[in-house]
Amino acid sequence: MPWLWVTIPVLAVITFYIYPFVTTVHVSFTKTKPLGRTGRFIGLDNYATILSDPEFWQAVGNSLVYALCVVPLMVLLPLLLALLVKSPVPGISVFRTLYYLPAVSSLVVISLAWRYLLDEQGPVNNLLALIGAVSTPVPFLSDRWLILACAMVITLWQGLPYYMILYLSALANVDTSLYEAAELDGAGPVRRFLTVTVPGVKVMMFLVATLTTIGSLKIFTEVYLLGGAASPTKTLTMYIRDRIVDPTFGSLGQGDAASVCLFLLTFGFIIASQRLQRKAEDQ
Repeated sequence: MPWLWVTIPVLAVITFYIYPFVTTVHVSFTKTKPLGRTGRFIGLDNYATILSDPEFWQAVGNSLVYALCVVPLMVLLPLLLALLVKSPVPGISVFRTLYYLPAVSSLVVISLAWRYLLDEQGPVNNLLALIGAVSTPVPFLSDRWLILACAMVITLWQGLPYYMILYLSALANVDTSLYEAAELDGAGPVRRFLTVTVPGVKVMMFLVATLTTIGSLKIFTEVYLLGGAASPTKTLTMYIRDRIVDPTFGSLGQGDAASVCLFLLTFGFIIASQRLQRKAEDQ
C-alpha cells in the first residue's frame, strides 16, 4: 500500500500550510480582533482600509527598495566569492570555513552585535569621530534609510556564504574545456566570465534570485532588531505585526489582509522570475 507512505507528508502539508493559508484568507474578509473569535463577514473593507493607509504603502516601498537592492547583489557577489575560493591553492579550505561562519551564526545574535557596533556611542561612531570623519554621531539606528542600508549589509554578510556554496556546486558542473577554448580564442577574464561562467550557472542564478526575493520581501528580524519596536523604518512584515499584536486597537482581519497582499506581491515576483528564466533558456 504505497499510499501510506505519502499520507503523513500530505497531512502535514494540509495541516501546517494549506489550512493556515485558507484561514488567513478567510479572516481577511472578516472583522476580527486579535485573540478573539472570527468576526462577521465585511467583504473588502479590510483591504480598503489598509490600501488607503499611507503607512502601508511606506512599508511596501521599504520592502521593495530592500529587495531591489539586495537581490542583484546577492545573485552576483556569492558567484564572485565562489570563483575566488574555487581555485585549488594551499590553505583555501581554511578560507572557505571562515567565509561560511556567518551562515551558521544566529541572525538574532548577528543583528544585536551590529546594533552594538552601530550605536551612537558604539565603536563605529567612536572610530569615525577619532579619525575626524564626522563631528556628530551618525544616526545608523534612527534614520529611516540608514537602518534599511545597515539591514541590507547584515543580510548580505550572512547570506553570501550560503549562496557561495550553491554556486560552488554549480561551477563544478561547468565544462573546463570551455574555459580553455575561450582562452585560446583570446578571451580575457571578464569575457570568460560572461560567456562561459554565467551561462554555466544560469539556472542557479535564477534559483538564488527567487530565494532571495522571497526572503527580502519577508524581511523582519534585521530591521526590527536594529531600529526597535518604534523604528522609523517599517517593512511589510513589521506593518502586519503592528496590525495584529495590539489586543485593543489591533485588527486581525486587517493584518491578514496585509498578509494576503504580501503573498500576492511575492507570488508576482516568482511568476516574473520564472518567465525570465524560460525566456533566457529559449535564447
